[in-house]
Amino acid sequence: MKYKIVMKRADCIGCGACSAVCDNWEMNSDNKARPKQSTISEEELKCNKEAAEMCPVKCIQIKKTGK
Repeated sequence: MKYKIVMKRADCIGCGACSAVCDNWEMNSDNKARPKQSTISEEELKCNKEAAEMCPVKCIQIKKTGK
């Protein structure tokens, strides 16, 4: 199963919680987070879900894209 990370970057407050719990997330020079990969596998789902759950403004969503 593949998943797609959808992020509302404008809503990001740059707290860094996502990058603290998941290696797929990094902070950019504008102090906003971004995923290194926006399409992820089943194996990468767990930490990215944690990143989405840790986000205080809930600007990260993960959607199934298919097989």
